[in-house]
Amino acid sequence: MHLPTPLRQQVESALGHRITASVAASGGCINNGARLDTRDGDTFFLKWNEVAPPEMFEAEADGLEALRRACTVQIPAPLDRGGGAGTPSWLLLEYVGSGTPAADYPERLGTSLAELHASELGPSFGWARDNWIGSLPQANEERSNWGAFWRDLRIVPQLQLTRSKGFLRSHTMDRLIDVIPNALVDVERGGLLHGDLWSGNAYATVEGVPVLIDPAVFRGDGEVDLAMTELFGGFGQRFYEAYGASRPISREYEAFRRDLYQLYYLLVHVNLFGASYESDALAAASRVVDALG
Repeated sequence: MHLPTPLRQQVESALGHRITASVAASGGCINNGARLDTRDGDTFFLKWNEVAPPEMFEAEADGLEALRRACTVQIPAPLDRGGGAGTPSWLLLEYVGSGTPAADYPERLGTSLAELHASELGPSFGWARDNWIGSLPQANEERSNWGAFWRDLRIVPQLQLTRSKGFLRSHTMDRLIDVIPNALVDVERGGLLHGDLWSGNAYATVEGVPVLIDPAVFRGDGEVDLAMTELFGGFGQRFYEAYGASRPISREYEAFRRDLYQLYYLLVHVNLFGASYESDALAAASRVVDALG
């Protein structure tokens, strides 16, 4: 894979070694990615984006460090970052190769996620800095009320953006906004969340153990991560059983919270990818409104 010359030069300067090979990574729809081999035999992973501000990768590095402090699964270490002056923004990471999941992979991942959600516990929701969800800004101003946080900093900004594009003008969405605070009133403490936990952001290492990548961290209700895992296929029953054994899942999750939390990610997908996700977003909102009367 060809790296833009200014990018290659900056990264080689940061490494102190010449890059001998760059192999494109599959799966990324927002950023470019490649495995880098260097002349001294080391391997790294590089992400870059031609249009993103450097702060996007700065925020991702912050999230990875937060996960590394709190999580018992493997998290790639952020090593360096740069960009500007005609060079794409970039983030250099520890390379963690993929392999076949071990027999206990689902249980390890479920238990580790529950432990993550029990870390960074506190009475406020949000994070010390804003970050990104995909290529969209994600505001994390800390709030003491979870329902207000989810309404004002998650659902409303994404809904406003979708409506500016001509989507989701239904009154159902307005009714949903009104019911959010009371729907989440009993969530009093937040833990650290991955923030974008779909199947593409979790995989097995060559040793078969879980690794998590590409976070959009903040402090909130752990069931947000669970809802995201179920949005695009799920992680398998053993994963959810292991999670629930360590951190019980609320009755409200099945009743309406899964839909309410998934709605945020569906709105993000409408804003990133267009009308194909609009009907799913409206259906999720309708189920929440119906469940809450």
